[in-house]
Amino acid sequence: MIPSIDIAFSRFPVLKTERLILRKILFSDETEIFSIYSDPEAMRHFGKHPFKTKVEAAGMIYKVVNAFQNKEGIRWGIAFKDTEKLIGSAGIWRLDMRHSRGEIGYELLPKHWGLGIMSEALKEILDFGFDKMGLHSMEANIDPENIASAKLLEKIGFRKEGYLRESYFFNNKFFDNVIYSLLDEERIYRKPSTKEE
Repeated sequence: MIPSIDIAFSRFPVLKTERLILRKILFSDETEIFSIYSDPEAMRHFGKHPFKTKVEAAGMIYKVVNAFQNKEGIRWGIAFKDTEKLIGSAGIWRLDMRHSRGEIGYELLPKHWGLGIMSEALKEILDFGFDKMGLHSMEANIDPENIASAKLLEKIGFRKEGYLRESYFFNNKFFDNVIYSLLDEERIYRKPSTKEE
């Protein structure tokens, strides 16, 4: 398939890995989304307060659905194949198609940390971004205190690009930000090409 932003957004892309299914987030997932985004540990480095009501979860789902419809970004719900119950989410947003660049974001329920779930999901998402959307580079912005996220990004080939001091304001305080990036050609886990020339 020749990469195309229009093709990528023509129908929601369901992705599968050895253990996981990455699928569309539905309004029926409100309870699971609330569980993830209301968890203080899951949100500790997110730069937002944990959700307090399911209304916030419904609002988040609406934003995700709307972003896909407007070709602004794709966020997948992460679930084990045998249950399809969401345990996290991840996606590509802040698309800049003029420069073939996107940013990834992700979160996972703490009880599933340390099992390689997010690296498994992100590899599939990155392959989709590079191979199907035609992106040239991916960016990730993280809290410098989020050591686990830094290790995850480095494990899948991202390089640290920069350190922004007090670059965002949250909860009456300024926080630093670390930028990582990955180029298409730097994928260390690259699958055999399935592109149609």
